[in-house]
Formats: sequence, C-alpha cells, structure tokens
Amino acid sequence: MRTSRKLLGALAATAMAVPMAIAAAATPAHAIGPALLPVTVTNSTGRGDAVYLYVIGVNLSNGRLGYVNGGGTFTAWSGGQLPPSPAPDVAIGGPGNGGSTTINVPRGFSGRVYFSFGEKLKFFLTPDGLVQPAPWAAGDPNQNILFDWSEFTYNDAGLWLNSSQVDMFAVPHAVTVTGANGVTKRTGDVVNNGRDTIINTIKAQSGWANTGYTRSDGTVLRMLAPGKAAGAGLFSATYYDSYITSAWNAYASKTLTVVPFGDQPNTKFFGRTSGNVMNFTNTSGAQVASFNKPSSANVWGCDGNLAAPNDLIVGPISRTLCAALNRGTLGTIDTQPSLNAGDFYKNNPANQYGKIIHANMVDGKAYAFAFDDVGAFESLVNDGDPRAAGIILSPFGAGGGGGGTIPSNTWNTVINKTSNKCVDARSSGTANGTVIQQYTCNNSYAQQYQFQPTSGGYVRINNRNNSAQVLDVAGVSTADNALINLWNYVGGNNQQWLPVSEGGGYFHFVARHSGKCLDVPAASTADSVQLVQYACNGTGAQSFRLAVQP
Repeated sequence: MRTSRKLLGALAATAMAVPMAIAAAATPAHAIGPALLPVTVTNSTGRGDAVYLYVIGVNLSNGRLGYVNGGGTFTAWSGGQLPPSPAPDVAIGGPGNGGSTTINVPRGFSGRVYFSFGEKLKFFLTPDGLVQPAPWAAGDPNQNILFDWSEFTYNDAGLWLNSSQVDMFAVPHAVTVTGANGVTKRTGDVVNNGRDTIINTIKAQSGWANTGYTRSDGTVLRMLAPGKAAGAGLFSATYYDSYITSAWNAYASKTLTVVPFGDQPNTKFFGRTSGNVMNFTNTSGAQVASFNKPSSANVWGCDGNLAAPNDLIVGPISRTLCAALNRGTLGTIDTQPSLNAGDFYKNNPANQYGKIIHANMVDGKAYAFAFDDVGAFESLVNDGDPRAAGIILSPFGAGGGGGGTIPSNTWNTVINKTSNKCVDARSSGTANGTVIQQYTCNNSYAQQYQFQPTSGGYVRINNRNNSAQVLDVAGVSTADNALINLWNYVGGNNQQWLPVSEGGGYFHFVARHSGKCLDVPAASTADSVQLVQYACNGTGAQSFRLAVQP
C-alpha cells in the first residue's frame, strides 16, 4: 500500500477529510513496528530562525481529525465554527540550525509534519475539520511565513513518508526510514546549491517569473506549482492547452496502450479519441472508460476530466494519463506509463516546474505533481517494519544532498565501507569494457581514481592506468544490477556520478542517467566481485571513503 498522494495533496486550504484509501487499509491482521515511531527532524538549512513543528492528520482507527504532540499523544480537534475559528496552538519546538528534534508518531495515524521558520503557522477550525495553510490564496495569513511539510501514513502495514512539491517548492528536505534490519532508505535530497538553482531556473523560464513569492526581507519563500500559480492569477491558465490538444488528437489515428499495473503486464486498456473524447476498451473489446479532453488546470491538478476514482479501471487509467501529460510523453510514446526518465519533459511547452525540480534531485525523484508516483518517480520511502524515520531540512545555500567535498586534482583509492576493499580495474586492464570490481587494496594504479567535475555537481571518475577511461554503466542501462566497466569518456550521463556526502568521510555515488547508486552486489566482502548500479538504499554496500595517494 502507498500513501494516497492525490488525496493527501488535496487537503491544504480545506477542511481536512479522511483519506479513504488509507483508512480502508488501516487494520491488517497484525501489528508491525513500534506503537510510537521516533521521527527525527534535523535542521541543516543554515538559517538561524526558530523552527516550529506540527503533526496533524487523522486517527485511522476512528476517522477523527486531530494533532499529535511531541510524545505521540493524539488529541481530536474540537470547537470549530463558521466562519472558521483559530485552532489551538499545537506547535512543537523544532531544532535550531545544526540540531535535531525527535517527535513520536503513533501507529494508526496519517497526515503531515509541518515545519515553519521564524513564526508559528496559523490553522483554523470549522465544524467539519481543519483549514490548513494555503499561501497561494489571497489573504492567507501564512503567506509571509517560510514553511513546508512532509506527508506520511503509519499503520500496521508499515510507514510511507514522502516529501512533497505538489503545491509548492519551499523548504527542500530529505526523508528517511530505518527498518528492523538496520537498513536506512533515503530520498528527497537536492543537489549542491539545489534550492537556489531550482528557484532561479524556474524564474528564468518564459512566463514563469511570477510563480515565485519573495518576502520583503528578500527571502524567496516558495515557488508555486503551475496549478496553484494559475489559480492565483500568476501564471497562464492556458499555458498547456496547445500540447494537450496535440497529444489528445494524436490518438485519433493511432492507439494508446495503457498498462497501469507493473505486476500485471497482461492487464491492458486501449484508447482512441473521437472528437474531444478518448474512449478506452479492455482486451475483450468492451468499452470501460471515457475521458473528455482535459484543460491545463485538470492536468496540473490531476482532477476534473482526469479525476481518478479509487477503482481498478478508471482510476489507474486516469493516473497514467495525468502522469504522461505532465511529463510530456503522451502523443509520442504510445505505451504508457513510460518508464524512461530520459524521455520526460521534452515537449513544448513543457512542465518546467516538474522538469527543473526532478533535474536537481540527487536521485531524480520528487513529487512534482499529484501522480508523480506513476512509475515510482516519487520521493517516497517505505518500510513494512520500521524502527525510526527522519526528515532532514536541506541547506538553503551551498550544500545539499550532493556536492560533498571531493578532491579533483589528486589520485584516490575508493574503499567500500562493508568490505574495506578497493574499487579496482580487473587485471589492471585499460581496454573498453574492463570490469570494475572490488579487490584487496594494494596501492596499484588500477585502484586509483581522479574526480573531474562535469556540471551540476557531477563528476567523471577517471582511472589512473588510462586517464581517458572512466567508470561507465554498461549499455546506458537504468536497471538494477547493471554492470560497471571502464570505458573511454564520451560525455554520457552514464559516465557521470554525483558524490553525496554521508558524513564521517563517506560518500555514495549516484549515476546521472539513472539516479541509482554505485553498489557492491549483496554487500559481498569477496575479492573480484564486479560492481553494479542499484537503487540507492543507504547501506554500507553503497558507501565509500577516499584515501589520497601520492
């Protein structure tokens, strides 16, 4: 089960309603994970503001809306009025710069962890629930406050925790979960200087300059997602219409195939347009769904003509259509969902907001629109047996998940944390295709590497035996367990790696084309094991330290 991103994303500025998909799955047969899950919020922003935390959401056992204090006690809201009345102050004191604060989340709870800087947030109550901050709306009392949130569900099936940029990009943050096996999963890190790069690059796009909001002290508080910006009159309401029409009309003369379930490749639906309507049939030829051509607003919000009910046909097709439209692949890639990120955002006009945010994430993953989880491109961590979780507020200036201090003018051995063995070019080979393996450290040139910057914090990793050759992911593969070899450097994204500092002198290296990490398969400690790329998972098999060589 995943967090119902679409439902949670719709909660802001409304009376908070129970996410039905979550509530329905809230009572499995047995409990997994502690009754109170510790969630540590770490402040690495570099800002000196006081930080305030809020844990708000729904008790999944009874559907009551409320808040959780730092100790993990749930209290239901009460006393709401019309017009909305101020909610009680339920702020939890958060960490100062460089510090951390641990809060406890009870099992059977779903909602958000808000974090604000310098000022407490204003929440309001109605008889039906909580009105949450909506800084894109005129007159919202939180408009001049720097804040953001993570979303989560913690129940007997495990923890789902994600960062979100569905409504706005404000405070970049990574999310982590550590399971009972000791493995920590992490996502949501921006690259070095990522916040400023995202803000400035979005602003530089034609027509997008007004989607940002800057406070009188010069702090850029947030960049609004295109739907929120258009609703506030800050962005063209018809920006995407021409692309939507072109993509929609493409299927008047060819068939769109939707395969919505990755584990059910034989479940397929076939779409053809007639006028402004796209009709879908199943493999038996029976019509099962119809969609009117969506507007720009429908695409940004994945709603309206793209509304996705919680069923097994219309909802999955709608999710797939919305993802394909946001990523610009509908009309050109006729089997959806498309799973090759290299094909995304090439349309004109493009969803520059989604494109730029994904491009500045260490692993390429983000929640830039409501159904960005189609194809697993979302910034989500999940564990069925969690023991701890974390939210790391990223640096606002230089720093971030990427760009650790990597020497660029020295030769270094690269030593794996688990095996304490060196990254090695097999048999000191210098030919294209030479296997990159781990091997007992011996100070040979086959085990020495230089890190040469390319762009965006990425480096190429040159071998000393032949400095024209670099670590290369074979076949430009994006798959787990794709092999790592030496190859002449030709500038390919499969030859560029982002060094991500883990602290303590350790790094993991993320391939630019795939967002996956350099990895020792199965955490082996044996000599001659060939290295691969694998989904980043925070284990020692993907952690390396450097030793400078003469």
